[in-house]
Amino acid sequence: MARTLEHIAQAAGCTVDAKDPGLSITGAAPFDEAGPGQITLAADKKLVKRIGDTRASAVIVGKDAPPAGVPLLRADNPRLAFARVVGLFFSPPVQAPGVHPAASVGVGFACGDDPSIAPGAVIGNNVTAGHRLTVGPNAVVEDNVVLGDDVIIRANAVIGWGCALGSRVIVHSGAVIGSDGFGYATGEDGRMFKVPQTGTVQIGDDVEIGANCAIDRATFGATVIGNGVKTDNLVHVAHNVTVGEATVLVAQCGISGSTKIGRNCVILGQAGLADHLTVGDFTMVGAQAGVGEDLAGGQMVSGTPAIPHRVWLRVTRLIKRLPDIHNRLKALEKKVRDLEGGHGTSL
Repeated sequence: MARTLEHIAQAAGCTVDAKDPGLSITGAAPFDEAGPGQITLAADKKLVKRIGDTRASAVIVGKDAPPAGVPLLRADNPRLAFARVVGLFFSPPVQAPGVHPAASVGVGFACGDDPSIAPGAVIGNNVTAGHRLTVGPNAVVEDNVVLGDDVIIRANAVIGWGCALGSRVIVHSGAVIGSDGFGYATGEDGRMFKVPQTGTVQIGDDVEIGANCAIDRATFGATVIGNGVKTDNLVHVAHNVTVGEATVLVAQCGISGSTKIGRNCVILGQAGLADHLTVGDFTMVGAQAGVGEDLAGGQMVSGTPAIPHRVWLRVTRLIKRLPDIHNRLKALEKKVRDLEGGHGTSL
């Protein structure tokens, strides 16, 4: 459905910089693909300089972008504004309402209005859910699970027994919430004895769990995922971990047991955190970093073992130069030996 620039600006929190606020917009597209009738985004300086090249009918820019020959929507956070605009024009497929006859629903299931339970879905006993629950094909919600309003559980995801999810939580396909924590005791004969994992997982509101993630239940108590946490695909959160509000966990990162991560942190791809650590608020851990000790808040670390990011940048620059430094050192040693009459040792 077409919308006017003025309507789009109100929905996205922008101001209109155009002669015709009633200009009709029919969709949104990337900068190099947008055509007439569409709106696009120029969030960085390179694209702002290229606004004259776009075929789009309007462009979302930052507040300080210069005037251009096309209508502009100015925003404090242009990327966020564009995300809201895309949402105006894109509606994901909606699963059929009601409980499908091919779903399996246990005794004591209680939910609010407008559920959508797909064929092949399994709902255990004594499950409680709020309004507008969506459970995809072949997803499993085990016994005694508690779900808030507007929870979406995609196909083939599993919510383990006794876990609790807040409102507006999305669990993508293949994710497992409440798998057993990795806990074993070694017997006298060297065999591994499984430690019962008796706890649960508690997930707050507005959380999104990516595809094929594994969030382990606690040995005792709860593994806790705070409000607003977003995980990419293929993330592992071990038993008794706490992840603070609005933290982002990127693909293939792993958080070992009983580690506590503060709020508004970012753990980048393939980073690994050892067990029983504390990571302060507003910390960023770089891609493939290995963290083995507590981190104070408000810093960025990289490398293995993790060190301050600026130091890591200097180290990596030196690594590239090591062969040249080694050759120069050998040449200096030769000069010293020659000056000493051929005596001395070489590295």
